[in-house]
Amino acid sequence: MNNSISGFSKLSKEEKINWIAKEYFANSTEAVATIKQYWNNDAQLQQLHDEFIENTITNFYLPMGIAPNFLINGKYYSVPMVIEESSVVAAAAKSAKFWSTRGGFKATVLNTEKIGQVHFLFNGDSVKLQQFFNSIKGNLLASTESITQNMQKRGGGITSLELRDKTSELENYFQLHATFETKDSMGANFINSCLEQLAKSLKEEAQNYNGFTEEERDIVIVMSILSNYVPNCIVRVEVSCKVEDLAEKKIENPKEFAEKLVQAIRIAEIEPFRAVTHNKGIMNGVDAVVLATGNDFRAVEAGVHAYASREGHYSSLSHAKVENGIFTFWMEIPLALGTVGGLTSLHPLVKMALEILGKPSAPELMQIVAVAGLAQNFAALRSLTTTGIQEGHMKMHINNILNQYQTTTEERKIIRNHFENNTISHASVVAFIENLRK
Repeated sequence: MNNSISGFSKLSKEEKINWIAKEYFANSTEAVATIKQYWNNDAQLQQLHDEFIENTITNFYLPMGIAPNFLINGKYYSVPMVIEESSVVAAAAKSAKFWSTRGGFKATVLNTEKIGQVHFLFNGDSVKLQQFFNSIKGNLLASTESITQNMQKRGGGITSLELRDKTSELENYFQLHATFETKDSMGANFINSCLEQLAKSLKEEAQNYNGFTEEERDIVIVMSILSNYVPNCIVRVEVSCKVEDLAEKKIENPKEFAEKLVQAIRIAEIEPFRAVTHNKGIMNGVDAVVLATGNDFRAVEAGVHAYASREGHYSSLSHAKVENGIFTFWMEIPLALGTVGGLTSLHPLVKMALEILGKPSAPELMQIVAVAGLAQNFAALRSLTTTGIQEGHMKMHINNILNQYQTTTEERKIIRNHFENNTISHASVVAFIENLRK
């Protein structure tokens, strides 16, 4: 079996499916049936999904759930979440309910600056290059006006442009470092179009600059691209209450609980092995809402984890303290999000998710997403410092095990009754199913 093919992209959808089925599956008929099982019956809607990416053969489903009762800045939200991991939505909803009776979440957008760079090589005098840049900066910005005019009408555009000398790190390497305001769009296409125009104009201006030698005029553009590291596109979220108000069914000693939670976060602040898992829990909440609202969770992940390393070592994104009897739990994270453009106007469920959230602006969505992350983190820390993480997680995970073994309704009833008072693990559930079927 070769498994290589030339011209795959030129095949029809049916031909692609037939080739995959024939090459990789013993039962090609069954494989084709499984692939087509996930097609949408509405041909127009299916075509819409087909055209999101290249070489599509089917749809890949993820569950979309709702975590209600999020009180954010005095307003209630029901938050759509798209994720495959059990217990995430339940944990977020539980945290939302917990804090809704304790003042809710406070969220503030600190800044919305985004960044892009033109990376280029210049073999010459850096002082002359700076003088050149100062003389043509206005021309560079003017050359982007056809791209920026609509964004400027909405209050956005290029907010700064500077030359950066990076030759101490890489020979002949310089940057045009630009900052942007993109309002309610994430702005990737806008930023990249501006950068490519800046690069083109920079090269043209250099060719006509009398202050350069022939060699200096030959600026080499390496690449022009936005950065997903947005340390000045920041949202802060927090919750706080009196320590005694933390009391609930599973928190009988709120003072001890608060102290353990603060200690758990301090461990994540200094121990990277813990911090990675700690922050992964935050991103369970963040990514689920980012996906549901049609934003780029890979860009968000990359930017957030870079931010977690900004002090030279990887550390916790969230923090907590107890002062004067008040427990405070907070987080600041970078989030470059959009509520217009991209999938937000194309994917029917993305449009529904934004409707459920009240058609938020990009800054409002930043707040909601960050709150979901902090709520998820609180839920994880509450479990870790009280009952342990596995109790709630395995109660939710048992559904996956029961589905995997195709249990009947009667079997499910017996199994659930048994594990009401017994420790749940994958092995123990499987063993019980096997014994039950004997």
